[in-house]
Amino acid sequence: QVQVVESGGGLVQPGGSLRLSCAASGIIFSAYAMGWYRQAPGKQRELVAVISSSKHTNYADFVKGRFTISRDNAKNTMYLQMNNLNAEDTAVYYCNARSALRGHDYWGQGTQVTVSS
Repeated sequence: QVQVVESGGGLVQPGGSLRLSCAASGIIFSAYAMGWYRQAPGKQRELVAVISSSKHTNYADFVKGRFTISRDNAKNTMYLQMNNLNAEDTAVYYCNARSALRGHDYWGQGTQVTVSS
């Protein structure tokens, strides 16, 4: 059974930082591309950052220089370090595990990030 579970969300003041974690089980974690997406109220889900199985990274323009995606294959866990947060970063953040080779696409339940003073 595949499980993808996010954690680390919460309420933070503008300019603050949070680190999200995504733990995956039931898959060969190192073989999957992992990604963070977010969805704000009334908006479509959008890509935040992705990291390939070989640890190549790609970021949305609106987070470049502020967010850092990483993965620890030994722990089957992906991270998103978010710095200098602003109100526009308020959203539910979702973890995605994807293998094009296997035709697999798994999503977590999401974790809420709220940036407010």
